[in-house]
Amino acid sequence: MLKIKKGDNILVLKGKDRGKTGKVARVFLSERKIIVEGINLITKHIKPKTQGQKGEKIHIAGPIDISNVKLICPSCLKATRVGFEKNKQKKLRICKKCKKAIN
Repeated sequence: MLKIKKGDNILVLKGKDRGKTGKVARVFLSERKIIVEGINLITKHIKPKTQGQKGEKIHIAGPIDISNVKLICPSCLKATRVGFEKNKQKKLRICKKCKKAIN
């Protein structure tokens, strides 16, 4: 179980977008990478498909390693580490600062 899931708000700790926040759009479990909306943008060049059409440059969000981001707790609104706590039925993620459960 990863500490960051799709839909979480995160803070980028390293790289060209250090200090920016965003929402997780996709998680790659096997590679331990995530894609965040509007962060780590990569320019992709697209060829024209038909004659008379122009080529384009589009910006796509590239993957970031999970170790380079921190979760922003929804209850205390601070960047925090994530811990786990076993409940009777399931395993819960908890904020290490305010000790509240993160859904």
